[in-house]
Amino acid sequence: MFLFQKKKKAIGLFSGGLDSVVAAKLIADQGVSVTLLTFLSPFFSDKTESIASLGAKELGLKIKFVNLGTEHLKMIQKPRFGYGSALNPCLDCHIFMLRKAKELMNKLRADFVFTGEVLGQRPMSQKRSDLILIAQETGLRDLILRPLSALLLPLTRPEKKGWVDREKLLGIEGRSRKKQLSLAQEHGLQVYSSPAGGCLLTEKEFAQKLKILWQKWPTITPREISLIKFGRFFETLDGIIMVGRNQEENKNLMKLKSSVDYFFNCPDWPSPTTILVGPKKKDYIRRAASLTARYSDAPADKKVFVEYGNKKQGLKRIEIKKAIFSPNRKNGPESF
Repeated sequence: MFLFQKKKKAIGLFSGGLDSVVAAKLIADQGVSVTLLTFLSPFFSDKTESIASLGAKELGLKIKFVNLGTEHLKMIQKPRFGYGSALNPCLDCHIFMLRKAKELMNKLRADFVFTGEVLGQRPMSQKRSDLILIAQETGLRDLILRPLSALLLPLTRPEKKGWVDREKLLGIEGRSRKKQLSLAQEHGLQVYSSPAGGCLLTEKEFAQKLKILWQKWPTITPREISLIKFGRFFETLDGIIMVGRNQEENKNLMKLKSSVDYFFNCPDWPSPTTILVGPKKKDYIRRAASLTARYSDAPADKKVFVEYGNKKQGLKRIEIKKAIFSPNRKNGPESF
């Protein structure tokens, strides 16, 4: 039987995705005072903050944002429980984030934590044994509630104590989101991100680029990670070259470049923005310029003027031929 008590407080992990939106609705509708917690990372969508903010507004709930930072990067390099199919340490990430949630729970004197996790939805972090392990490793134990699958899991303290009504929780299992979509429609919820989105660490192509970065710079920052999300990726011996593929990527590359990075473009033709990160050796400059010309609209049979440099040192100009690629060449200049 549900016992009416003093209003309880809960911290809800909130990505702005469908599962987290429905989970937050289920708990808030039971009279619990909910504070949503959204994590920001270069591995997540750049729209995470805006989507989560809109979702919280639609739900009428408070929200806090926490940047996972360099501590998270160090964990990803040496995860205790290993990687999935790419460079995704899903178990370690869940434990890391829920420990942060526990810290906020203690700071705000909340009573428990809940998530939008669904039993069996993700193979590396949402098996029954995984959910039990995460609860133990974080120290939350029975203070972590998964509202979408609660009826299939052991009783938690919020249910035992009557802080929430177990009969109003769900028993969802597996990858289908039909039930969540139905509930979202039933409650008129319209703001949530696509289930197709996710963490870049699960993508093998991105993971290859990240491994290369770590080989060159073991202490990479979120800035370098964000940089490789945009454009074509090329290597130098001790640096990288990023070439924008469209206007939006060009803008993002310019935002992310540091004061010492060189940027390249063609003043006489529509062209990509190219960023050279690392040493500015003559060979690297010529290569970055040639790639900029290669993806410009300049005719293939003409030499192209390319401007390059940075604000600190000023711009220089080089005349260069377009880069030429052999389609059958292994490990060619375009790495991915």
